[in-house]
Amino acid sequence: MMEGTARKFGDDVNTDEIIPARYLNTTDPAELARHCMEDADPEFMKKAKPGDFIVAGENFGCGSSREHAPIAIKAAKIAAVIARSYARIFYRNAINTGLVIIESSEAADGISDGDRIRVDLTAGVIENITKRKKYRALPFPPEMQEIINAGGLMEFIKKKTAG
Repeated sequence: MMEGTARKFGDDVNTDEIIPARYLNTTDPAELARHCMEDADPEFMKKAKPGDFIVAGENFGCGSSREHAPIAIKAAKIAAVIARSYARIFYRNAINTGLVIIESSEAADGISDGDRIRVDLTAGVIENITKRKKYRALPFPPEMQEIINAGGLMEFIKKKTAG
């Protein structure tokens, strides 16, 4: 169960808005986090608190295939991204890096910036506490949940091969 504040964005948020290319000279997650969403909202990191959610429209994470984007979001301690849909390479990179992403059109449409929300990943329920509404999301298959819970694909593989 996760609870936090929604930080709302629109459609087609691209990877350069998530982490601007001018910061790609580092792979340090903490440094990437400092600039998370900077070109979409220059005040994002001043407003966002650990455990908050990014809520967006269609095609979140479009653009390049770099893993810096989900790493920046995860390192910024964003609990999850909730969107209508994701660019396919961002979706895969998010799973690989252990970033929780949730696909739900009704939640993306019904949640406003600043709404307080609670997410139950196991049940696939997103609750808008502010508006007293619930939205459904398909839960990830068990193996994908294991990858995310392990912290990403590499950690998942390490745990599987160590046992």
